[in-house]
Amino acid sequence: MSSEPRVGGLEVRSIDYVPLAERHGKVWHLGPLWFMSNAQIATLAVGLISVTEGGSVFWSVAAIVLGTLAGTLFMAFHSAQGPQLGLPQMIQSRPQFGYIGALLVWLFAYIQYAGFNVFNTILAGDAMGSTTGGSVKLWVVVATVAALVVALIGYDLIHKAEQWLTYLMIIVFGIFTITLFTLHYAPGTFDIGTLRAGPFLGQFGVVAGYQISWAIYVSDYSRYMRPDVPVRTTFGWTYLGSAIGGAWMMITGTILASWAGSSFDGTGIAELSQVGDHVFAGFGSIVLILAALGLVSVTALNMYGGSLTLISAIDSVKKVRPTLGARVTTVALTAALSLLGALAASANFLSNFNNFLLLILYLFIPWTAVNLVDYYIVRRGHYAIAEIFNPAGIYGRWGWRGILAYLAGFAAMIPFFDVGTLYEGAAAKALGNADISFFVGLPVAAVLYYLLTRSIDVAAEMRAAEAGAAELERSGEPAGGA
Repeated sequence: MSSEPRVGGLEVRSIDYVPLAERHGKVWHLGPLWFMSNAQIATLAVGLISVTEGGSVFWSVAAIVLGTLAGTLFMAFHSAQGPQLGLPQMIQSRPQFGYIGALLVWLFAYIQYAGFNVFNTILAGDAMGSTTGGSVKLWVVVATVAALVVALIGYDLIHKAEQWLTYLMIIVFGIFTITLFTLHYAPGTFDIGTLRAGPFLGQFGVVAGYQISWAIYVSDYSRYMRPDVPVRTTFGWTYLGSAIGGAWMMITGTILASWAGSSFDGTGIAELSQVGDHVFAGFGSIVLILAALGLVSVTALNMYGGSLTLISAIDSVKKVRPTLGARVTTVALTAALSLLGALAASANFLSNFNNFLLLILYLFIPWTAVNLVDYYIVRRGHYAIAEIFNPAGIYGRWGWRGILAYLAGFAAMIPFFDVGTLYEGAAAKALGNADISFFVGLPVAAVLYYLLTRSIDVAAEMRAAEAGAAELERSGEPAGGA
């Protein structure tokens, strides 16, 4: 396999290390990328949870702001790992969970990619169907194929597309948002109202979970940047882009649902068109077309990340060479699975989306705790990259410390789960349906992992990392070679 980063316009590299000679891009590019990834109408639906359960607009917005501030913190710290390691996000789980043990979180990650794309393409199909009057399922197929093309071309096109869409989104949705606040609302809509713990914490948890869900692939889109990019700069651009884009759409969703009242359709598509047409006839269609393009772009991100995760999982079972053919095959498979899911999905969108986001929160809270503690406190960013791809390497096949900390953190959360009609833990019920599992699982997993890692010989690992770094750069070959 050539060390060239592209063949026929398609990105070649996948789970392998990106040599310094191929590093490129400006750190500010992360701002538009993560702004636009959040500033799309799937995010709009995240802001509907509290108001649809009886919470006031004021406390719904407060929960959104706090959930965004908390959840984005973790995903932005993960973003800073990309330039330092030159690796995609999920392969970085091997030092904590082991060469085979990392399959535990990769399975959950792949389900997340497919699940989000089901919701994204359904929304894109609904948006275009309501605009053109065409078949929703046909537009689901069109959106999937368009996202597939972008994902195949890869990293650079994804960054460029998100930049241009960001400029359009700020203009079009800026006008839309101003118009939204000029409409008539029922008396008392914006009063402070009574704080209800259940809807408030439910909204907080869903928002935090949505933001944390980006953590499993956030460094996929910073790994081509040079390692001398300051951590605080990578963190800052990622945090600002994601927090602003996410909070804007979620709060818009809350206000939109409050304006529509009982007629709200559950996705916001009809209301987006109606409010848009207050600007001028046809502006609502412009809003929906832009929304569909945004959904196509984020679907491409998920296909791209799903491919990396699938290759990583296969490599943990049977050593594979990360060729262009492997990347094309896994991107296409990820697209096909999400398309089948979208075409077969039920109509109860909002309820399913709410439960899906909560499940993501539960699954990845202990993972993010373990990964960040390992990177920033235990090993302080020093990893032997070649050993990550060695089944018999220093990180082992099973990382019992990471697995134990993850399972303990997850187990500690179970009594606090409140997943609508699916499951309600005893502690959540005693707290009046208040889900505080976020505040339980995170510290349990983090503290336990830190204590368990006191016996790791980090100095020896650093020597191995330094010894292998020069050879890794000289080869210019994928670290996951045969």
